[in-house]
Amino acid sequence: MVTETGTHTFESLELDCGVTLSQVDAAYETYGSLNADRSNAILVAHAFSGDAHAAGDGGWWFNMIGPGLAFDTDKYFVICSNVLGGCRGTTGPGSINPVTGQRWAMTFPQVTIADMVRLQKKLVDRLGIERLLAVAGGSMGGMQALEWAVTYPESVAAALPIATTAQHSAQQIAFNEVGRQAIMADPDWAAGNYYGQKLPGTGLKLARMVGHITYMSDDSMREKFGRRVRANETSPGGEQFEVESYLQYQGYKFVDRFDANSYIYITRAMDTFDLTQRGALGVLFDGMKARFLVISFTSDWLYPSYQSLEIASALRGRNCDVAYCNLDSRYGHDAFLVEVDKQKEVVAGFLASTFRDVTRQKAQPQKVQRG
Repeated sequence: MVTETGTHTFESLELDCGVTLSQVDAAYETYGSLNADRSNAILVAHAFSGDAHAAGDGGWWFNMIGPGLAFDTDKYFVICSNVLGGCRGTTGPGSINPVTGQRWAMTFPQVTIADMVRLQKKLVDRLGIERLLAVAGGSMGGMQALEWAVTYPESVAAALPIATTAQHSAQQIAFNEVGRQAIMADPDWAAGNYYGQKLPGTGLKLARMVGHITYMSDDSMREKFGRRVRANETSPGGEQFEVESYLQYQGYKFVDRFDANSYIYITRAMDTFDLTQRGALGVLFDGMKARFLVISFTSDWLYPSYQSLEIASALRGRNCDVAYCNLDSRYGHDAFLVEVDKQKEVVAGFLASTFRDVTRQKAQPQKVQRG
């Protein structure tokens, strides 16, 4: 699989909050090769804690992107970029403010999902791609796929919003707020000015532990851990439940690879995402030319199926080309990452059909206007 890693710097980026960022970096990876007419490009958008490294060893969607997989890199040119506000190469609160020479920290302007997509559009344009074959992503990645379809309808042939929503519910906002408060309550957070000092590891660890609970289902936790215990000298009674050990491990790992300020900014962007602020979904989707594949999972209680069904129903109400699949799963929200057999089959078929249609359209002779 041909893989390339890079960073493009853009002179400026206008944000929804009214601020114009200067010298904005967008870190990305690509997989596969762009065909001659540049019609096989797919943008894969990552979820909250992901980054540009989507495929291959350690890639967050390694089981979906690659030769012969759902996003077949023998056929398609797959792009993934780290989101604006992130901490893996793209400009975010841990980056240097070119005006002050200091890290942005909490002076970084609040960003939105639309801002993230606006930067992605600049990147796709820089790569010389006029129209994407598809934009796909799960969770926050699905929000970006929806934003692409609504904001740049002529630039997307298909959208695959997976395990996502058009707006966060009160419960989804509540879980994110608990995570933010855990970080800000850490004495080492220092109002976000912790760079070069002790990191707010305890707060970020707790935030990740809470978040990780929401990614799993009761069935998957019962199957994986049950009430099994293991020895632990630091725990009361000299033992702890395996689920306790697992959550602590996930928390510690997260501290090593993620920035606490990025956690605050990105979760806030997810919470403020609301397509309905621009009008009813049906109105937004009116005349939509892109095809849609909307996927949800039966055991996902963080992004329950009804939220995906609302999107599919709004599209159907406007006679848009949409397929909706509610896949049976035991793994909760994480199903889009770990339970890929059924998902792979559905996605591969949808992409192949879309690519045939795009190729057929390009092959049709253009009508000549005669005066």
